[in-house]
Amino acid sequence: MDHQSLNLKLISASERGDTEAVKQLLADGTSVDYKDKDDRTALMAATQKNQIAAAKLLLEAGGDVNTKDNTQLTPFICSGANGFHEILSIMLKFGADLKSVNRFGGTALLPSSEKGYLKTVQICLDAGVPVNHVNNLGWSALLEAVILGNGGRLYSNITEILVDAGADVHLADRDGKSSIQHAKVLNQQKVLKILNKEYQENNEHIKTAKELYKGHHYEQAITVINQGLAIDENNLDLYYYKGYCLQELKKFEEALGEYRKALALDPNDLDFYFYTANCLRLMNKPEEALAEYNKACEQDSNETFYRYHKSNYLRELGRHEEAVIEMDKLLALQPNRYDFSFHKANSLRSLGKHKEAIKAIENAIENDPTNPLYQLHKKQSLELIEQNAHK
Repeated sequence: MDHQSLNLKLISASERGDTEAVKQLLADGTSVDYKDKDDRTALMAATQKNQIAAAKLLLEAGGDVNTKDNTQLTPFICSGANGFHEILSIMLKFGADLKSVNRFGGTALLPSSEKGYLKTVQICLDAGVPVNHVNNLGWSALLEAVILGNGGRLYSNITEILVDAGADVHLADRDGKSSIQHAKVLNQQKVLKILNKEYQENNEHIKTAKELYKGHHYEQAITVINQGLAIDENNLDLYYYKGYCLQELKKFEEALGEYRKALALDPNDLDFYFYTANCLRLMNKPEEALAEYNKACEQDSNETFYRYHKSNYLRELGRHEEAVIEMDKLLALQPNRYDFSFHKANSLRSLGKHKEAIKAIENAIENDPTNPLYQLHKKQSLELIEQNAHK
């Protein structure tokens, strides 16, 4: 077998998490940083599928955490963007560039804050990823957590640790609005108190549990939460924290059980559908996770949050046609959201629909005409059309 074929086999084995094959192929002299047609290395392939053991082998063999694929994503940023905090933690020991950015100009901290990956956010902050970095959309991690969050328990926790790490609550986006102003408009009352440093946790069981899980003492945190539930079995916040701790222990079925107990107590608390969806995602059950998003969308009069995060997940799964459908629904609700148009354009580019991508990006340009990012992406799509025409 020729060397190129062996290198491609390494990428394939890494993606599957076949550690024995990875070990053997590395021993046979394959190139650890060889890139496939999409400029993916074996490390990137392993990272995308959260293959922790394979990723560790590749890193120990000299795999580069900072090399970019054809979407300008590095393995390090990929791990942060997908909430794969175990791989992220390992990569920090192998020279990860904390200031590296994706094609949107965002560090690993920004997408993890946007998508609600609490532990990933904490790891990024502890490692020294800049807390007030602003991406090419004009957003910091805090702005993303407020604008693209829902002000619920999880996003309040993320807001809290960002503020504690020095996030600038007055930093304005491209429309001149700060996180405080966005929280007011979005009626995120708890987040607003956190941003104004007026919030204090009154429940002693939750207060103690939060300190314990910050130190990774999840079993002890659960013990404290159970003590709280023995006093007040209708406290939905306690079910959330217990579910979160169980997830961190990889007791996913038990975590789902806690979230569903909360939903049984209050079917209108749609926040728990987001938690169940993410738990099912971690269990690699995409159809069940998507069904949870759908339940929330069906019940929420303002479905933007759930539909947006459903579209994020579809893009993660590579299901761009479905992601475009979700983006169209979002744009029907908020036609001036340039970030929605931008995400739609990127999915269309992934599908090779460059003319449609240009139409979508032109909508973003119309609503945010001074942003050079959109002009750049339009130019790139035009270049791809020209390249395809000469094939």
